[in-house]
Amino acid sequence: MPTNHSSGEHSGNPIQPDTESLKAGYEMSDVNVVNVIVFLGGLFGFVLIFYLFCFGMGKVINTALEKQDGPVDKWHQPGIFAGALNDGGKRENLASTTEMQQKELQAVTQQFPNPRLDTDDGNQATADLHAKEDLLLEHYSTAPGEAGIRIPIERAMELIVAKGLPVAAAVPSEHLAGDVTPKVQAPLTSGFARTGYELETIEAREQKMNYGKAEAAAHPEK
Repeated sequence: MPTNHSSGEHSGNPIQPDTESLKAGYEMSDVNVVNVIVFLGGLFGFVLIFYLFCFGMGKVINTALEKQDGPVDKWHQPGIFAGALNDGGKRENLASTTEMQQKELQAVTQQFPNPRLDTDDGNQATADLHAKEDLLLEHYSTAPGEAGIRIPIERAMELIVAKGLPVAAAVPSEHLAGDVTPKVQAPLTSGFARTGYELETIEAREQKMNYGKAEAAAHPEK
């Protein structure tokens, strides 16, 4: 039966390798440089076209979203929606979900009127309140519109112990049936109770100060 195969090609006879390559132990012919360059050029062109396509699609999507948001006014500030900047409502690049949620929460928190709910069980708010009380009770200060200077509470207690409290003249009065003389008892505590968060913060601050003092003592200036 006649075939179209040429003699020596796919006729059941194996192709003999090049004699020089067989003796050398490796391929002696050069790589087809033209085909390699064509492949790399095609790959680079495909990546470039894909990048331009994605960039254009992103621009189209952002433009559509900005039109959907509408113009910026007092009711629609640029910082309200996620991924927005404060320069005319331009959108940022895509951010992580957590970052976008934090930005939304900060924007809502800044616009929501007082009083606001605490996000940390009131630990930081309580610590700030006690810190302000410490500044007021432990240091000298003045108040606008009031005469005189506020002194620390420890100094005030020392002055009271030294001078004594003013005693009003006793006015004789008749006790009626059922009257009971009130008895004043000292409080069980000397002030407000510290929370666990404050105690940890104070302990960390003291450790940091002690570490700084130890470092200064170990490396004195020459």
